[in-house]
Amino acid sequence: MTLLDARARTGAVARINPVAKLGASALIAIPLVLTLDWLSAAVALALELVLIPFAGLGWREFWVRTWPVWLAAPLTGLTIALYGEASGTVYVDWFVVHVSDGSLQLALATMLRVLAIALPSVVLFVTVDPTDLADGLAQVVHLPARFVLGALAGLRMVGLFLDDWRALELARRARGVADRGRLRRFLGMAFALLVLSIRRGAKLATAMEARGFGAPVRRTWARESRFGGREWTLMAIGLAIALTAVAASVVFGTWNFILGPSS
Repeated sequence: MTLLDARARTGAVARINPVAKLGASALIAIPLVLTLDWLSAAVALALELVLIPFAGLGWREFWVRTWPVWLAAPLTGLTIALYGEASGTVYVDWFVVHVSDGSLQLALATMLRVLAIALPSVVLFVTVDPTDLADGLAQVVHLPARFVLGALAGLRMVGLFLDDWRALELARRARGVADRGRLRRFLGMAFALLVLSIRRGAKLATAMEARGFGAPVRRTWARESRFGGREWTLMAIGLAIALTAVAASVVFGTWNFILGPSS
Protein backbone atom coordinates (compact mmCIF):
# COMPACT_ATOMS: atom_id res chain seq x y z
CA MET A 1 0.00 0.00 0.00
CA THR A 2 1.39 3.40 -1.02
CA LEU A 3 1.45 6.51 1.15
CA LEU A 4 -1.43 7.96 -0.89
CA ASP A 5 -3.47 4.81 -0.32
CA ALA A 6 -2.79 4.96 3.43
CA ARG A 7 -3.91 8.59 3.64
CA ALA A 8 -7.02 7.92 1.58
CA ARG A 9 -8.10 5.13 3.92
CA THR A 10 -8.13 7.57 6.85
CA GLY A 11 -10.40 10.09 5.09
CA ALA A 12 -14.00 10.91 5.86
CA VAL A 13 -15.40 8.58 3.18
CA ALA A 14 -13.16 5.62 4.02
CA ARG A 15 -15.56 4.13 6.59
CA ILE A 16 -18.71 4.54 4.52
CA ASN A 17 -20.25 1.38 3.06
CA PRO A 18 -19.18 0.95 -0.60
CA VAL A 19 -22.82 0.36 -1.57
CA ALA A 20 -23.62 3.93 -0.50
CA LYS A 21 -20.72 5.22 -2.59
CA LEU A 22 -21.99 3.27 -5.57
CA GLY A 23 -25.52 4.57 -5.00
CA ALA A 24 -24.42 8.20 -4.63
CA SER A 25 -22.39 7.99 -7.83
CA ALA A 26 -25.38 6.52 -9.66
CA LEU A 27 -27.74 9.21 -8.35
CA ILE A 28 -25.44 11.89 -9.74
CA ALA A 29 -24.73 10.13 -13.03
CA ILE A 30 -28.23 9.07 -14.12
CA PRO A 31 -29.74 12.58 -14.53
CA LEU A 32 -26.60 13.80 -16.30
CA VAL A 33 -26.75 10.88 -18.71
CA LEU A 34 -30.37 11.64 -19.55
CA THR A 35 -29.65 15.21 -20.62
CA LEU A 36 -27.01 16.83 -22.78
CA ASP A 37 -26.75 20.44 -21.68
CA TRP A 38 -23.92 22.41 -20.22
CA LEU A 39 -25.79 24.00 -17.30
CA SER A 40 -26.81 20.83 -15.43
CA ALA A 41 -23.30 19.41 -15.76
CA ALA A 42 -21.72 22.71 -14.69
CA VAL A 43 -23.93 22.99 -11.60
CA ALA A 44 -23.24 19.38 -10.60
CA LEU A 45 -19.49 19.83 -11.14
CA ALA A 46 -19.41 23.05 -9.10
CA LEU A 47 -21.19 21.41 -6.17
CA GLU A 48 -18.87 18.41 -6.35
CA LEU A 49 -15.74 20.57 -6.32
CA VAL A 50 -17.07 22.31 -3.20
CA LEU A 51 -17.64 18.98 -1.42
CA ILE A 52 -14.54 17.07 -2.58
CA PRO A 53 -12.19 18.72 0.00
CA PHE A 54 -14.41 17.27 2.76
CA ALA A 55 -13.79 13.74 1.48
CA GLY A 56 -10.42 13.66 3.24
CA LEU A 57 -8.23 13.56 0.14
CA GLY A 58 -5.20 15.82 -0.08
CA TRP A 59 -4.92 17.95 -3.19
CA ARG A 60 -1.82 16.08 -4.37
CA GLU A 61 -3.62 12.80 -4.02
CA PHE A 62 -6.68 14.23 -5.74
CA TRP A 63 -4.67 15.24 -8.81
CA VAL A 64 -2.77 11.95 -8.89
CA ARG A 65 -6.02 10.00 -8.87
CA THR A 66 -8.02 12.16 -11.25
CA TRP A 67 -5.54 13.36 -13.87
CA PRO A 68 -6.77 10.81 -16.47
CA VAL A 69 -10.25 12.32 -16.14
CA TRP A 70 -8.95 15.86 -16.61
CA LEU A 71 -7.04 14.67 -19.67
CA ALA A 72 -9.87 12.65 -21.21
CA ALA A 73 -12.59 15.29 -20.80
CA PRO A 74 -10.99 17.98 -23.05
CA LEU A 75 -10.06 15.37 -25.64
CA THR A 76 -13.66 14.18 -25.73
CA GLY A 77 -14.87 17.76 -26.09
CA LEU A 78 -12.36 18.41 -28.89
CA THR A 79 -13.63 15.39 -30.82
CA ILE A 80 -17.23 16.55 -30.51
CA ALA A 81 -16.29 20.10 -31.52
CA LEU A 82 -14.60 18.91 -34.71
CA TYR A 83 -16.98 16.16 -35.77
CA GLY A 84 -20.27 16.96 -34.04
CA GLU A 85 -23.48 17.82 -35.84
CA ALA A 86 -23.25 21.28 -37.37
CA SER A 87 -25.89 23.88 -36.50
CA GLY A 88 -25.99 27.64 -36.27
CA THR A 89 -23.00 29.61 -37.48
CA VAL A 90 -20.37 27.40 -39.12
CA TYR A 91 -16.78 28.46 -38.45
CA VAL A 92 -14.86 25.63 -40.11
CA ASP A 93 -16.17 23.34 -42.84
CA TRP A 94 -13.47 21.10 -44.27
CA PHE A 95 -13.96 17.49 -45.33
CA VAL A 96 -15.42 15.73 -42.25
CA VAL A 97 -14.55 18.59 -39.87
CA HIS A 98 -17.47 20.87 -39.07
CA VAL A 99 -16.99 23.44 -36.30
CA SER A 100 -20.13 25.39 -35.55
CA ASP A 101 -22.07 26.95 -32.70
CA GLY A 102 -23.96 23.68 -32.19
CA SER A 103 -20.87 21.49 -32.12
CA LEU A 104 -19.08 23.85 -29.72
CA GLN A 105 -22.03 23.90 -27.32
CA LEU A 106 -22.27 20.12 -27.53
CA ALA A 107 -18.52 19.82 -26.91
CA LEU A 108 -18.74 22.01 -23.80
CA ALA A 109 -21.71 20.04 -22.46
CA THR A 110 -19.95 16.72 -23.11
CA MET A 111 -16.72 17.81 -21.44
CA LEU A 112 -18.51 19.09 -18.34
CA ARG A 113 -20.66 15.97 -18.18
CA VAL A 114 -17.60 13.69 -18.28
CA LEU A 115 -16.03 15.63 -15.41
CA ALA A 116 -19.25 15.74 -13.36
CA ILE A 117 -19.82 12.00 -13.67
CA ALA A 118 -16.24 10.73 -13.38
CA LEU A 119 -14.77 12.90 -10.63
CA PRO A 120 -17.11 11.86 -7.77
CA SER A 121 -16.83 8.23 -8.82
CA VAL A 122 -13.03 8.34 -8.65
CA VAL A 123 -12.98 10.19 -5.33
CA LEU A 124 -15.55 7.92 -3.69
CA PHE A 125 -13.98 4.68 -4.89
CA VAL A 126 -10.39 5.49 -3.92
CA THR A 127 -10.94 3.79 -0.56
CA VAL A 128 -13.20 0.93 -1.65
CA ASP A 129 -11.92 -2.53 -0.78
CA PRO A 130 -13.25 -5.25 -3.14
CA THR A 131 -14.15 -7.52 -0.23
CA ASP A 132 -16.12 -4.75 1.50
CA LEU A 133 -17.94 -4.05 -1.76
CA ALA A 134 -18.79 -7.72 -2.16
CA ASP A 135 -20.05 -7.90 1.43
CA GLY A 136 -22.26 -4.88 0.83
CA LEU A 137 -23.68 -6.14 -2.46
CA ALA A 138 -24.54 -9.49 -0.89
CA GLN A 139 -25.85 -8.32 2.49
CA VAL A 140 -27.33 -4.89 1.70
CA VAL A 141 -28.42 -5.19 -1.92
CA HIS A 142 -29.01 -8.95 -1.59
CA LEU A 143 -27.45 -9.90 -4.90
CA PRO A 144 -26.93 -13.65 -5.48
CA ALA A 145 -23.92 -14.88 -3.50
CA ARG A 146 -22.63 -16.88 -6.45
CA PHE A 147 -22.50 -13.81 -8.66
CA VAL A 148 -20.91 -11.65 -5.95
CA LEU A 149 -18.22 -14.17 -5.05
CA GLY A 150 -17.39 -14.84 -8.69
CA ALA A 151 -17.07 -11.13 -9.40
CA LEU A 152 -14.91 -10.66 -6.30
CA ALA A 153 -12.58 -13.49 -7.33
CA GLY A 154 -12.28 -12.05 -10.83
CA LEU A 155 -11.60 -8.56 -9.49
CA ARG A 156 -8.87 -9.92 -7.26
CA MET A 157 -7.21 -11.42 -10.32
CA VAL A 158 -7.08 -8.08 -12.15
CA GLY A 159 -4.13 -7.02 -10.02
CA LEU A 160 -2.13 -9.96 -11.34
CA PHE A 161 -2.31 -8.74 -14.95
CA LEU A 162 0.50 -6.24 -14.49
CA ASP A 163 2.76 -8.85 -12.89
CA ASP A 164 1.96 -11.30 -15.70
CA TRP A 165 2.72 -8.67 -18.33
CA ARG A 166 6.10 -7.91 -16.75
CA ALA A 167 6.92 -11.61 -16.51
CA LEU A 168 6.03 -12.12 -20.19
CA GLU A 169 8.14 -9.14 -21.18
CA LEU A 170 11.16 -10.42 -19.25
CA ALA A 171 10.74 -13.91 -20.64
CA ARG A 172 10.59 -12.66 -24.23
CA ARG A 173 13.58 -10.43 -23.65
CA ALA A 174 15.56 -13.36 -22.24
CA ARG A 175 14.76 -15.30 -25.43
CA GLY A 176 15.91 -12.40 -27.59
CA VAL A 177 12.53 -11.81 -29.25
CA ALA A 178 11.66 -8.45 -27.69
CA ASP A 179 14.21 -6.16 -29.32
CA ARG A 180 12.36 -5.09 -32.47
CA GLY A 181 8.81 -4.78 -33.76
CA ARG A 182 6.93 -3.06 -30.95
CA LEU A 183 3.49 -3.53 -32.46
CA ARG A 184 4.10 -7.20 -33.22
CA ARG A 185 5.54 -7.73 -29.74
CA PHE A 186 2.55 -6.02 -28.13
CA LEU A 187 0.04 -8.14 -30.05
CA GLY A 188 1.94 -11.34 -29.21
CA MET A 189 2.13 -10.49 -25.51
CA ALA A 190 -1.55 -9.47 -25.43
CA PHE A 191 -2.56 -12.82 -26.93
CA ALA A 192 -0.32 -14.70 -24.48
CA LEU A 193 -1.84 -12.76 -21.58
CA LEU A 194 -5.34 -13.58 -22.85
CA VAL A 195 -4.56 -17.30 -22.97
CA LEU A 196 -2.98 -17.17 -19.52
CA SER A 197 -6.02 -15.35 -18.12
CA ILE A 198 -8.45 -17.90 -19.57
CA ARG A 199 -6.47 -20.79 -18.09
CA ARG A 200 -6.24 -19.10 -14.71
CA GLY A 201 -9.95 -18.30 -14.75
CA ALA A 202 -10.83 -21.93 -15.53
CA LYS A 203 -8.65 -23.18 -12.67
CA LEU A 204 -10.13 -20.61 -10.30
CA ALA A 205 -13.69 -21.57 -11.25
CA THR A 206 -12.92 -25.26 -10.66
CA ALA A 207 -11.30 -24.55 -7.30
CA MET A 208 -14.21 -22.38 -6.12
CA GLU A 209 -16.75 -24.95 -7.25
CA ALA A 210 -14.84 -27.70 -5.40
CA ARG A 211 -14.97 -25.62 -2.22
CA GLY A 212 -18.72 -25.16 -2.43
CA PHE A 213 -18.90 -21.53 -3.48
CA GLY A 214 -21.53 -22.40 -6.06
CA ALA A 215 -23.76 -24.38 -3.70
CA PRO A 216 -27.45 -23.30 -3.75
CA VAL A 217 -27.61 -22.64 -0.02
CA ARG A 218 -27.85 -19.53 2.10
CA ARG A 219 -24.35 -18.31 2.85
CA THR A 220 -22.95 -16.76 5.99
CA TRP A 221 -20.48 -13.88 5.89
CA ALA A 222 -17.39 -13.34 7.99
CA ARG A 223 -17.98 -9.60 8.33
CA GLU A 224 -21.27 -7.78 8.74
CA SER A 225 -21.94 -5.01 6.24
CA ARG A 226 -23.69 -2.11 7.98
CA PHE A 227 -25.75 0.58 6.27
CA GLY A 228 -26.55 3.44 8.64
CA GLY A 229 -26.69 7.19 9.05
CA ARG A 230 -23.43 8.03 7.26
CA GLU A 231 -24.48 5.99 4.25
CA TRP A 232 -27.90 7.61 4.02
CA THR A 233 -26.28 11.04 4.37
CA LEU A 234 -23.96 10.36 1.43
CA MET A 235 -26.91 9.13 -0.65
CA ALA A 236 -28.85 12.27 0.26
CA ILE A 237 -25.93 14.46 -0.82
CA GLY A 238 -25.78 12.68 -4.18
CA LEU A 239 -29.53 13.08 -4.64
CA ALA A 240 -29.36 16.78 -3.69
CA ILE A 241 -26.61 17.41 -6.26
CA ALA A 242 -28.64 15.66 -8.97
CA LEU A 243 -31.89 17.48 -8.14
CA THR A 244 -30.15 20.86 -7.98
CA ALA A 245 -28.51 20.32 -11.36
CA VAL A 246 -31.78 19.21 -12.97
CA ALA A 247 -33.76 22.06 -11.41
CA ALA A 248 -31.26 24.67 -12.63
CA SER A 249 -31.36 23.20 -16.13
CA VAL A 250 -35.15 23.14 -16.25
CA VAL A 251 -35.59 26.65 -14.80
CA PHE A 252 -33.17 28.24 -17.27
CA GLY A 253 -34.51 26.26 -20.21
CA THR A 254 -31.37 24.31 -21.12
CA TRP A 255 -32.71 20.85 -20.30
CA ASN A 256 -32.18 18.63 -23.35
CA PHE A 257 -33.58 15.15 -22.84
CA ILE A 258 -31.55 12.84 -25.06
CA LEU A 259 -34.51 10.57 -25.85
CA GLY A 260 -36.81 13.43 -26.75
CA PRO A 261 -36.78 16.29 -29.24
CA SER A 262 -33.85 18.66 -29.04
CA SER A 263 -34.49 21.88 -27.23
